[in-house]
Amino acid sequence: MPNALATESIVEKWDTTATGRIQARNVTYPTMTMYLPAKGNSKGSAVVICPGGGYSYLVMNQEGSDVAEAFARNGVAAFVLKYRLPNQKIMKNKTIGPLQDAQQAIKIIRERAAEWQIDPVKIGIIGFSAGGHLASTASTHFNESHIENDKQTSLRPDFSILVYPVISFEDSLSHKGSRRALLGKDTSSILMINKYSNERQITNNTPPTFLLHSSDDRVVPVGNSIAYYQSLIKAGVKAEIHIYSAGGHGYGMHNKTNNDNWFERCLSWMRANNWL
Repeated sequence: MPNALATESIVEKWDTTATGRIQARNVTYPTMTMYLPAKGNSKGSAVVICPGGGYSYLVMNQEGSDVAEAFARNGVAAFVLKYRLPNQKIMKNKTIGPLQDAQQAIKIIRERAAEWQIDPVKIGIIGFSAGGHLASTASTHFNESHIENDKQTSLRPDFSILVYPVISFEDSLSHKGSRRALLGKDTSSILMINKYSNERQITNNTPPTFLLHSSDDRVVPVGNSIAYYQSLIKAGVKAEIHIYSAGGHGYGMHNKTNNDNWFERCLSWMRANNWL
């Protein structure tokens, strides 16, 4: 693993909350779990799934395996990324650790696309909450490779899906827990705040994006998605945004405040853009 420090003091742990969320903590060894469509049902596209958890843990079922199974049923190869969580005890530079794992995931899928019946120009990324920050970082920092890439394989996702994402590290929008976990206790560096405020990093080559958020999200303000959407439009990048009036934060596939199915909306967006 790049950027890794050997230690026996950090041990990965999994737990299940009273609400049924399966959480992975102290992730030191990244993995990618593959969910392939049934034989004959592949649409040729793929997604890397980045669960959320404030860069402190990963919600492996509701923002991971549940999502992967839904994509696979609809013909999309899905890869749940259990990425390393920022920790100076296991990383030389903890600010790039999660991004390295996301870049490696994209690289592996693109280089083995033929093996898994995947079109190498239909590889996207989806992230929830802090996983949305990682997904948006992968979608805006792809020209800066933090992994070995002798073949110069493109690390750019072809599309992004961001669900109640952390986007900005600006004080007015930031989820302070995610910012502190990634950047450390001293989050006063304007340079680092700007670098990882991904609405500031958008160019006309940023991947087309589907955004979902709720107006009453008190954990990650809806302004994060709005800021990213506005920057995409300003840069001339295709984008679609859906904002629910209610739902709060962390509902995964099911916003119980309404009968709408945001995942079906997402699939419709993918069809309209020929990724499905």
